Amino acid sequence: MSSYGDFSGYLEWVRRYDTRDEPAREAIRARAAALAVRPLFSLVLLETGGPSPDIEASLAALRAQLYPEWELWVAPQLAADEARVRGIAAASCGCMASLFEAGLDAAQGMFVLPLLAGAVLAEHALCVLAEAIAEDPEVDILYGDEDRLDAGGNRCLPWFKTAWDPELALGRDAVGLPVAYRTRFLRQIGDTGERDAGGEALLYALSLRAGFATPPTRIRHLPMILCHRRQAAWDAEAARAIVRRHLAERWEGAQVVPAPLAPQWSRVIRPLPSPTPLVSILVPTRDRADLLRRAAEAVLTRTDYPAFELMVIDNASREPEACVLLRALAADKRVRVLAAPGPFNFSALCNRAAREARGEILLLLNNDIDVIGRDWLEELVSHAVRPEVGAVGARLLYPDGRLQHGGMVLGPGSVTNHQFRFASRHDPGPQGECALTRRVSAVTGACLAVRRAVYFEVGGMNETDFVVAFSDVDFCLRIGDYGYRIVWTPFAELIHFESATRGYDDTPEKRAVSEKEQRAYRTIWGAVLDRDPYYNPNLEQGWERLALAAPPRRPRGALSQMFGDHTND
Repeated sequence: MSSYGDFSGYLEWVRRYDTRDEPAREAIRARAAALAVRPLFSLVLLETGGPSPDIEASLAALRAQLYPEWELWVAPQLAADEARVRGIAAASCGCMASLFEAGLDAAQGMFVLPLLAGAVLAEHALCVLAEAIAEDPEVDILYGDEDRLDAGGNRCLPWFKTAWDPELALGRDAVGLPVAYRTRFLRQIGDTGERDAGGEALLYALSLRAGFATPPTRIRHLPMILCHRRQAAWDAEAARAIVRRHLAERWEGAQVVPAPLAPQWSRVIRPLPSPTPLVSILVPTRDRADLLRRAAEAVLTRTDYPAFELMVIDNASREPEACVLLRALAADKRVRVLAAPGPFNFSALCNRAAREARGEILLLLNNDIDVIGRDWLEELVSHAVRPEVGAVGARLLYPDGRLQHGGMVLGPGSVTNHQFRFASRHDPGPQGECALTRRVSAVTGACLAVRRAVYFEVGGMNETDFVVAFSDVDFCLRIGDYGYRIVWTPFAELIHFESATRGYDDTPEKRAVSEKEQRAYRTIWGAVLDRDPYYNPNLEQGWERLALAAPPRRPRGALSQMFGDHTND
């Protein structure tokens, strides 16, 4: 379990930002009645046994919904004497998969929702889904956030999710409950084939099959707590078997193994192409022989990847020790030293080297880096060669072992934070996010792998507006605009002696450059920075902790009005 993050005040947060009074309920009912399109939701209860308190809790929550257009399909023995709770007249209801398929066939609604016994939908959940469908009529999948119920029925352990993340979804369930699938879409893609799956495993298999069968633009995450349930039982081996079957159709030779820091979840190891592509490792440097010596030694003697060239971009080194080191490195056939005199411009140095690089893969690498495991470059390349991936970042640690870089989070203004900064090296992070491969909006240029073709397709680094800072974030955002994914992997692990070469912005000249680049960053990317899809708006944005946002950063609009004016205080 992760110790990173402080959710101790969750019940008070719920009281302030996720509680509705009777006037708010009446307003929600009125909104529901005024919708131009009022979709019918077909829920299917994944329970093959008899009545139980958990089932009754789920039914009671359905009956309390503020949105009235729903029907519930259940195993015949659970059918109730009310029109909206219907028994599935099917002979093959002995397992949850066949039960769900029978319910899907019988469903009359526009969207179908699998439901586990004991899962309690928030009273406004179906109304939130209906409004989202009205706003986005082409959506195929919608899902919301959830939390747990303790032994006393109190809400705890919020699970704040992100936009659909196909990388994370291969490591663990990234969708959970509630989830609504367009009925027609789910019928078209066929069943999961998971005849022996329990409830949690079936939900996982459904989310994988459906999530990879429709464009991400037709999958919508609703960042609101819409479901409450007790801690779920997770069958790690069953989940890995589901992922193996899923990948067998898409990526020959991929291995699925326990994630080292979170063995209940999974790591996918993809094979490298044969022959292995040449990697050009681009290291800008000036003086500081101590740093460059360590970085070069790490690449040249502690890296197992067989095909690379080390390109040292010398930005006018003057110190005698550095000059001696550069000459020694140049004598190694695997190394090229490029003379690049003139004022420091990180973007220009990278562009210069990229034009002269011979490799199919470019790896931007700071000179203040040291490697930990010998397979770090193999891991980065295994993602960088994937056609859907644009850039890949590594797990970077401070010298004392704490996490320095777990992906970058966009923030309001010109703020960009390193996610999970200062987490313990052995902490898996909340929901395993420090331990699993994930999609992010940006990764740091201190260690960034990208195909050479993608580098030049998006125009390389912006050497006009971003001389020192923001060049890596700007680069990643442009890659994202071209439709590629930005991936962060914890399985390429390095040490980063942050800002050891250039130092921090602690002089008037450096601060002036930093402020100019911040203005350019904000001008270019504008509102994109205010909503990072891979960071939940219910979480605080900051450098050094994970905490509840007070208030949450919900957009001003239809959905946020369900919670009252105090959510936007």
